Amino acid sequence: MKLSCIGWLFGSLLLSGVACRAAEPRLVLPDFSDLTKKASQSVNITLDSSLLVMAGKFLDGDDPQDAAVREVIKGLSGIYVRSYTFGEDNAYRQSDIDAVNAQLTSPGWSRLVQTKDRKSGANVDIYVMVAGEKAIGMALIASEPRELTIVNIVGSIDLDKLRKLEGHFGVPGLDAATTASPPSKQK
Repeated sequence: MKLSCIGWLFGSLLLSGVACRAAEPRLVLPDFSDLTKKASQSVNITLDSSLLVMAGKFLDGDDPQDAAVREVIKGLSGIYVRSYTFGEDNAYRQSDIDAVNAQLTSPGWSRLVQTKDRKSGANVDIYVMVAGEKAIGMALIASEPRELTIVNIVGSIDLDKLRKLEGHFGVPGLDAATTASPPSKQK
């Protein structure tokens, strides 16, 4: 009897440890191979810390913009981009987005921006993971009827310098994500 109680207690502690595990700044992205097959254009970028160091070596040290990008990626441990453009509306499933959104409800993640345009069907969500007073992860999910983009940036992120990554390593421009169009006026 004591042995089964100890086993149950040990198992409960093990399971509770798994359930209480802190959220990770690196998202587990679904296998989007079916989307790649359907897409007219696709981008799949996976840069871990060693590949970021290597990519940084290709940046021109004399170019001020490249130097700024190199400075930003010093603190990063990963950039992960999945972006798809389709020839028809709704070629991806909402469950593809839901699998990523579910991870962003974990403790540590906070939504910074949410824009929804009912007329065009465009949605943008930007999340940040903060530890102490430092951003250690960022996620962007942008969806339209014919486009889906997910970006996950992992590591020490200076939000003021983050804009330097726009257009590099597959990171899209953030202007559209941070400025919501005003609602249309009805007469």
